[in-house]
Amino acid sequence: MINKLLIANRGEIACRIIKTANAQGIKTVAVYSEADKNAQHVKMADEAVFLGPSPSKESYLRGELIVEKAKELGVDAIHPGYGFLSENAEFANLCAKNDIIFVGPPASAIHAMGSKSAAKHIMEQAGVPLVPGYHGDEQSEAVLKNAADDMGYPVLLKAAAGGGGKGMRQVWNSDEFSQALNAAKRESMASFGDDHMLVEKYLTRPRHVEIQVFCDTHGNGVYLFERDCSVQRRHQKIIEEAPAPNMSPSIREKMGEAAILAAQAIDYVGAGTVEFLLDEDESFYFMEMNTRLQVEHPVTEMITREDLVYWQLTIAEGKPLPKNQNELTLTGHAFEARIYAEDPSNEFLPSTGNLALLRTPKETDVVRVDTGVVEGDEVSVFYDPMIAKLVVWGENREIALKRLISALGEYYIDGVSTNIDFLKRVAAHPAFVSAELTTTFVEKHHDSLFNSDASNYTHVNTPAIALLALLHRKKNAKGLEKTPPVWSAAGAWRSNSQHCEYLTLLCDQQEILVEVQHQNDGVSCGFRLTIGENTYNATGSIAGGVLQATIDGYKTTYSFSDNDGQYTLFNKDTHAKFSVISPSLGDDSSSDADANFSAPMNGTIVAHLVEKNQPVAKGQPILVMEAMKMEHSITAPYDGSVEEFFFQPGELVDGGSTLLAFSSKEAEEG
Repeated sequence: MINKLLIANRGEIACRIIKTANAQGIKTVAVYSEADKNAQHVKMADEAVFLGPSPSKESYLRGELIVEKAKELGVDAIHPGYGFLSENAEFANLCAKNDIIFVGPPASAIHAMGSKSAAKHIMEQAGVPLVPGYHGDEQSEAVLKNAADDMGYPVLLKAAAGGGGKGMRQVWNSDEFSQALNAAKRESMASFGDDHMLVEKYLTRPRHVEIQVFCDTHGNGVYLFERDCSVQRRHQKIIEEAPAPNMSPSIREKMGEAAILAAQAIDYVGAGTVEFLLDEDESFYFMEMNTRLQVEHPVTEMITREDLVYWQLTIAEGKPLPKNQNELTLTGHAFEARIYAEDPSNEFLPSTGNLALLRTPKETDVVRVDTGVVEGDEVSVFYDPMIAKLVVWGENREIALKRLISALGEYYIDGVSTNIDFLKRVAAHPAFVSAELTTTFVEKHHDSLFNSDASNYTHVNTPAIALLALLHRKKNAKGLEKTPPVWSAAGAWRSNSQHCEYLTLLCDQQEILVEVQHQNDGVSCGFRLTIGENTYNATGSIAGGVLQATIDGYKTTYSFSDNDGQYTLFNKDTHAKFSVISPSLGDDSSSDADANFSAPMNGTIVAHLVEKNQPVAKGQPILVMEAMKMEHSITAPYDGSVEEFFFQPGELVDGGSTLLAFSSKEAEEG
């Protein structure tokens, strides 16, 4: 029996596990790092224990310390969640040696699937179909490159111990191989402490379909149908859905049976996911097996109405599977959208900061939000930047998709950049609506998904933005303790004429000039706004983060936030960020530097890719830094050389810090 459960994880998944444990009457213990001392999972648990400093290797990856704390607190079982120690065979063994139940598969199964190359050999012997590739132990660059040359490009380099898109690179021709291999090996070593690589033929139009399996200690195994996880960026999933659209019952059954075959080949126990690539001709190939609960497990829960964490705990106690295959049913359709703190317009660069505003859609039987943060919490540089998972269900795919788009429109976040607008564009894209899904979906539809639509700020949005700026300025002026100087206070009064002023807004890197005429009829205060060739009559009020706007008689309600002069305006159709540009007073403090070598966020310097004073070409990578488990390259903006590196590999840097001094080739020659 499990009476007390320690969750060796953090954030959303820790909160998720605690909810099921509470429902089963199981006491919970949270663990936390310095960065997470005020985190939601710590507050939700019955007890919490401190592990150490913020970096994962000094806290959440300290398996021996976690087991030591578990023994001190009389814990019966440890649930590893996903990530961190969830697929660490040594940790599973350590739990077993200390008579603590590991809520997961035996160490032997983790070990078997922990190496992608070893897993391929096992699956090949078990008769599970494989993608052509090299999975050998010889790891010299020459051997790996020869294998790639022989199978033909494009190929995919994959970390053998990897997961979550870390240590993966697409290689499109022989000339790219060396640089891609070095980058993949560095990232793999940083993420997993192992740089063993495998090479696979890269299928250009595959779907990523995975099967959820469960096995117990009594020899029983079932599959809980499939999920389509094709829509990805950087090999990480964006939107998942279940069941996979346009999947014939016969293929579903064949893939399900192959997944059970894969699990039984390694004497699997617990929750696992067998991932396949599904080609256009309905051929499918084993990709890997994740020996843990998946991030996207809620979509399976929605279509089966089963609690998969409850299943895990039941099996960990040595009981049989809650249901057999014939008792499992598939009803309706579900989507999961991953809400990330990142900037899609800047290569999905992670964003850090405080969640100044956080409003989620109302949760119901068909809308679910799995998260580990609340308004005011910090998105830290130390961990994955996922804020939440938005999950919806519908009687069919069309209804579920409408609910997803609607719920995304009700998700308001400020303080960090997010991918919410990008998710809305993906979900509403005609190809996605038609279920034309491949793992290259984002690349294929790049232009329509990323092009900024300047018209987004015309018609209703720009007048509402201008109205908010004017009302907010007026409210702040009233709140001043002292009367502001008459010359600096913009207002409607003039001795002999109606006041007309100009307001300059910066919206999505576009400057928008608004001519403002103040109107006061003695009853209400309004504005006549001229933007380009259009003129609008606008009135409204603001209170409690809500703007009530009337534009030419059309009433609309918005939520808004003010984050140090950076405003965000929200409603279902609008997620507009803007600021007000102050009038120039003739003070020009600009420099003639035309390159930006500032750190895009807090992180760690990984490597200098060139030497000081070494000639480099425009676009050549010159420095690599790591943040939020991903590598980011700084490239040369033009031909020249690095004069000085201000930080050495291994050093921490703050976002905005200048990383290096660079001189152009022309300056050197001059």
